[in-house]
Amino acid sequence: MLKRWLTSFAWARHGLATAWREEHNFRIEAMVAVFVVVAALVLRFSFAELALVIIAVVMVLSGEIVNTAIEDLCDKVEPRQDKTIGKVKDLMAAYVLLTSLGAAILGSLVLAHHLISLT
Repeated sequence: MLKRWLTSFAWARHGLATAWREEHNFRIEAMVAVFVVVAALVLRFSFAELALVIIAVVMVLSGEIVNTAIEDLCDKVEPRQDKTIGKVKDLMAAYVLLTSLGAAILGSLVLAHHLISLT
């Protein structure tokens, strides 16, 4: 059982490395995520505030990975231009956009709450 878990972890690590190596947006989002989490620690966010920030960051990064996986699968299934595949890709891009906007709004609200509570 432990061997199976370690193997699964290795594949997941490989997936993260692939996302980092092949996806420009993932690298940007990951660097922003590190900055945001470090800023939250420097600003001494509460446990709950930090948890919300981390959840938002993980949602954005996960969304980018899912988007990439589905886009790659679509390209494999139908390498030519296709209306349905285009729709799927557009919907996935919208998913990542909404997740990113939601994370930015959540982060702004948490930051505002934190700064207000300091006064």
